[in-house]
This record gives sequence, structure tokens and C-alpha cells, in this order.
Amino acid sequence: MTALQAAGTLADDLAGIFGARLRAVLVFGTHARPHPRAVKAPVQTLALVDRLEYADLAAGADRAAGWQARGLDIPLLLPIDEFRNSLDSFPLEYGDIIAHHILVRGDDPFASLTVAEVNVRSHAIHLREGFLLAGQRPREIADLIVASATPFASLIQTFALVTGAPRQSPPEVLATHVGRVAGLDRDLLARLLALEEDHQLDQSEAVPLYPAYLDLVQGLVHAIDGWHREGTPT
Repeated sequence: MTALQAAGTLADDLAGIFGARLRAVLVFGTHARPHPRAVKAPVQTLALVDRLEYADLAAGADRAAGWQARGLDIPLLLPIDEFRNSLDSFPLEYGDIIAHHILVRGDDPFASLTVAEVNVRSHAIHLREGFLLAGQRPREIADLIVASATPFASLIQTFALVTGAPRQSPPEVLATHVGRVAGLDRDLLARLLALEEDHQLDQSEAVPLYPAYLDLVQGLVHAIDGWHREGTPT
């Protein structure tokens, strides 16, 4: 079953729960971006509804195991007004959903929206906090890096879009573009982007990879800070 087929069965289930209140079902994250290899990560979905009640959650909970068995992550269920009202301060993940998604059911509510800016500071903060929690244990550092792979790919996709890269660029093109525009290591970018597809990392590689990863994210922060002072490149 493909990602879109699995998402289609989810949309059928959600239509049975919400009826006319189901406004849209979208695939976002890893499976909404082009990859040259098969993607192993679960399929991430967003369902926008007119109203979300306890009974809806209870009905979804009864189906959750079946969704996961089909390769789906637990869907992100949001009242559409709540989502729209948070756009002025949306986290990076919301920006990625707007910029990169595949409509499965309903009308695309984000067709006229664009991502206003790229927020990399929060990613650096999460990497630092995660490292402290990992306590320098190699396996936990590897898990931290793998868990950050999809948010990092989202960040790079959004950054590339803001700086003029073609939409739906594959990872190798993104690495080359962002490396050139921000003055970052193209090979390191490519390795980090590949983790979204691989979804695994040997702990022996994680320990030396982490500081280089953190330095790269910090370099992206410095690049964006410089553009705020001098004007964002087009």
C-alpha cells in the first residue's frame, strides 16, 4: 500500500467519524516531499475539521492501532479555525505543512498561504536540550538526531523555498542550493537530509555527527541574521 493509498483509507475512516465536519485531509512531512529512494518513516497526516469533540477522539482511538498497522502515524487532528488563528505565530512544522503537503480529501485550505519566514533558532534549541537529556549516551544521541531528521528537512525545504529554490526539489538539489546560498557544507547537508529517508543512525556515527550538525544549524542562524541586516537574497 502506498502512502497516498494509506492516507486515503484514513480519510475514509475520518469521514465516518466526522461526516460533513471533515474539511480536509493532507499528507505532510517526509511523504509530501520527493525522495529518490523508498521512505521508511510513517506517513504523517493532518485532518482539519469544523469541530473536535471527545466522542471524535474516542472513535479515533478505537481505530488508532489499525492506522499504525497500515504505516500511518497518528493523524494530527485540528479544528480549522484553531489552525488558522495560530498562523501568525505558527511553529516551523506548521510552515512546512503549508509549503509542502498533498491534498487527499476536501478543499486545500492553504492554497493562498505562503511561509513568511524561516525559524531555525527553535531547531537549535531543541538540539541543545535533547543533547543535555541524552547525557552523552551514544544511542540516545543517535535517537535525537534521527528524531530531528524530519523537522530539519522541513526547515531546509522552507529555507530553500524562501531563497529561490524550485518547489519539490529533491534532497541533493536542496543540499547544493542551501550550501551555496548559506555558505554551508553541502556534503553534511546531504547526509543529514538522507536521514529522513534512512530513519536510522549507528551510534558510532552519531557522536561525531552531532557537533557538526549543531554547528551547521548555527551557521544557518548566522546566515539569516546577516540577511535581516543586509536584505534577504532573491
